[in-house]
Amino acid sequence: MAENELTQRLFNFAVRTIKFLKTLPASPEVKIIRYQLIKSSSSAGANYEEAPTGSPKADFTNKVRISLREMRESNYWLRLVKAVVDKVYDVNELEWLTNESSELKKILGSIVQKSSIKK
Repeated sequence: MAENELTQRLFNFAVRTIKFLKTLPASPEVKIIRYQLIKSSSSAGANYEEAPTGSPKADFTNKVRISLREMRESNYWLRLVKAVVDKVYDVNELEWLTNESSELKKILGSIVQKSSIKK
């Protein structure tokens, strides 16, 4: 996968997550989930965006590792929404976001693994 394609997918994931969260009910529990999920979904892309800025290989790997960690967290919060929020108006979007976060986890994990092997 080309770097720009992954950058765009991470950006689109964050945008769609934020838009989806606007549709959820305003309860205290959902407010916490919304806050955490916005942070993790946007941080994954932001860290990946910063990764290839001409830094040493260790810095690149560290930034991608942070992106992976944030995407894992996003996947967790999305699964929590699925499990505890009674009124999800766009179930298809929730399913897409959950699947996309799983795919992005695999891609980022592969990059971390490959960049850690190459010394």
